[in-house]
Amino acid sequence: MTDRYLSVDQVAELLGTTARFPRRLIEERRIRYVKVGRHVRIPESAVVEFIESGMVEPLRRPRTRYRRAA
Repeated sequence: MTDRYLSVDQVAELLGTTARFPRRLIEERRIRYVKVGRHVRIPESAVVEFIESGMVEPLRRPRTRYRRAA
């Protein structure tokens, strides 16, 4: 249990969004969360997983020696 639990406002600040976005993720169950009484906490590892799942790698195009003529 070394994971840090973040509030919705802390997650929003970490993602650079408003608090509405993490709340929507929770409502749509797109991110793991824990209910502590009436409070909602999101494990830091869940935020990292969410970010990594949306990661888009850049395309690597093979360099051609000659470019097309215009």
